Amino acid sequence: MTGVPEVTETEIPALHDRLDREAEEGGYHLNPDEEFVRGLVRGLLVNTKRYGYMSCPCRLAAGRKEEDLDIICPCDYRDPDLEEYGACYCALYVSDDVLAGKKKTGSIPERRPPPGARVSAVTPAAGAAAPFALTYPVWRCRVCGYLCARDEPPGVCPVCKAKKDRFERFL
Repeated sequence: MTGVPEVTETEIPALHDRLDREAEEGGYHLNPDEEFVRGLVRGLLVNTKRYGYMSCPCRLAAGRKEEDLDIICPCDYRDPDLEEYGACYCALYVSDDVLAGKKKTGSIPERRPPPGARVSAVTPAAGAAAPFALTYPVWRCRVCGYLCARDEPPGVCPVCKAKKDRFERFL
């Protein structure tokens, strides 16, 4: 049987409330357009039922978690998109300026590399003494010590809520 998995009307507000709470606790914001967000939440629920994980509703998932780790919501591209465009690719998450009405959202280019060009944050290093080499810099929160490997530090530390300027390059 093919088709779209059924989503009940009670599931949508439950997931919306959870995502909103988690976003605000982490220093993020959901798009203030409730109807728009409702559609995205429905897509997240469909993908969860279809694949067993909450892949981005605006991207084509492979259906294999190990290949889709970068697009499980919130995706790996959320923070750079928020920083540069004020919203993530699907516009579920928005920046403070968008939330306050100081900035409008627009089209956001896809950051996800094509399937053949994707690499994980940790890849084997050819001939290296260490078993792996990092392909991204590591950032450390100077407040709580949280570490993350990515192009830029997060806008807000997910542990202590310190702002981006409290991060330092660690590796």
